[in-house]
Amino acid sequence: MTSFSQGLHHITAICGDPAENRRFFVDVLGLRLVKKTVNFDDPGTYHLYYGDELGSPGSALTFFAFAGAPPGQPGLGAAIEIAFAVPADALDFWQARLADNGVETRREHRFDEQALCFEGPHGNRLALIGCDWAARMPAWPGAPVAGEYAIRGFHGATLALAELEPSAAVLEQVLGFTRVAQQGNRVRLRAQTGEGLGAVVDLYVDPTLASAREGVGSIHHVAFRARDSDHQLALRECLASQGLHATPQIDRQYFQSVYFREPGGVLFEIATDGPGFTVDESAAQLGTSLKLPPQYEPRRALIEKALTEF
Repeated sequence: MTSFSQGLHHITAICGDPAENRRFFVDVLGLRLVKKTVNFDDPGTYHLYYGDELGSPGSALTFFAFAGAPPGQPGLGAAIEIAFAVPADALDFWQARLADNGVETRREHRFDEQALCFEGPHGNRLALIGCDWAARMPAWPGAPVAGEYAIRGFHGATLALAELEPSAAVLEQVLGFTRVAQQGNRVRLRAQTGEGLGAVVDLYVDPTLASAREGVGSIHHVAFRARDSDHQLALRECLASQGLHATPQIDRQYFQSVYFREPGGVLFEIATDGPGFTVDESAAQLGTSLKLPPQYEPRRALIEKALTEF
């Protein structure tokens, strides 16, 4: 029997100006820019990766940067919120820090946790979740936020759906998540790991919502962890047995990727844990220079000319 995913690997969203994106996610939220590269399918645009010290699986938030593109619309068939895990007593600190940076916040009680909800500079919906387990995890020592408050990585993601059961079945039967609670329209599923980075997917079910429209501020896809290429292929076979079409394995330099749309329309990815972001940079130098995959190195001069340094 195929072993299940251990939770979220990364989440990819769409932003506008890359400089504004970097200022917010590094200077305000305290994440590390671990990789500055290009969109492998559109090398004239940036693909930026943020995360913990090494961009570990479960911490990596990535952005396709399309300055000047129209805004997206959150809605059915897409992820609508990215939630980060912070120590349970850190929310007052974050509410004040975000207010000092002109960001409005609101508090929510979700299941047995407190959430601080807000929007990023491009309209991305974000939340900080106070978690008892987060304080037991090390924080990136180079962060501009004290370790007692710092983001550790993902808590989870929220998907907007018209129906619960078809999407829940994929998460449960293929990826190994378990339904653990329901609060109004929100159904919580948890990875087999129980708790820790990227262990939560919330399904927000409301068929009256409008369909999502991709653009600045939207979430492009949600990626789940596979240990290695063999595990990824086994999960892909399991998808096929459920009647779901997935792409072949695609080399993304820092991991292998397989993509598919779950029944509610959300674009999912299964990504391998390795080789990771130190494959072309040392740990100390992560994110400090533009890295290109081998197929684009002969075009480096043209690509650098097309990109705006930030």
